[in-house]
Amino acid sequence: MISDYNSLPDDAKVWVFPSQKKLYANEIESIEKKISDFILEWENENEDLTATFTIKYNRFIVLFAETETTISTKTTNELISFIIQLQTDLETELMDKMNACFKQGQYVQYKDLKDFKKLIKDKGVNKKTIVFDNTIATKLEFDEYWEVPASESWYGNMFK
Repeated sequence: MISDYNSLPDDAKVWVFPSQKKLYANEIESIEKKISDFILEWENENEDLTATFTIKYNRFIVLFAETETTISTKTTNELISFIIQLQTDLETELMDKMNACFKQGQYVQYKDLKDFKKLIKDKGVNKKTIVFDNTIATKLEFDEYWEVPASESWYGNMFK
């Protein structure tokens, strides 16, 4: 069942899938339809799952789910299979969480960690650069800690 974001509890599970490339309006419309169809069929061990999604900055596909019980491995695997198919359809990487996504002016950049470390060394980014922590696990973490200065994230360890 598709839910309103505001009705989900703070401990709702969240998955963030950063796109290697910017997603354009025509792609987003198709993505939204596919995700909605997926959520309507998605269950957790034959139990209804209350879920929703958003697409942020034309770059991040974010899904949220709530259930009375722990979300099963089978349910998570169904989501991963869906995202892998979406990744293939869009011809972009969505599953790499060990990259650096950060704001540079009004744009969101996606770099592998090696390139991000080089940007740090070359002073292209600093401790105040806004980064996205795509390893967060709950709605509360998404609201509070997903988009933070690099110094307040796990990237902060990369700065000397």
